[in-house]
Amino acid sequence: MQYIMTFVWSFFLITMLNYVVSSINSVPFEFVTGLIVSAIISVVIILLGEALPNEPVKDY
Repeated sequence: MQYIMTFVWSFFLITMLNYVVSSINSVPFEFVTGLIVSAIISVVIILLGEALPNEPVKDY
């Protein structure tokens, strides 16, 4: 479920950013570009989350 929600939030935020930036730059809004970038960002976030350790660091 966390992977699905990661993609959903990434999709919403990247699409919103894509819309705002394309409006500011006066270029047409490309939905597919936001979809591709959000999929890539989702994979990076999931891989980064899996690579980070969960256990606490020992205090010496």
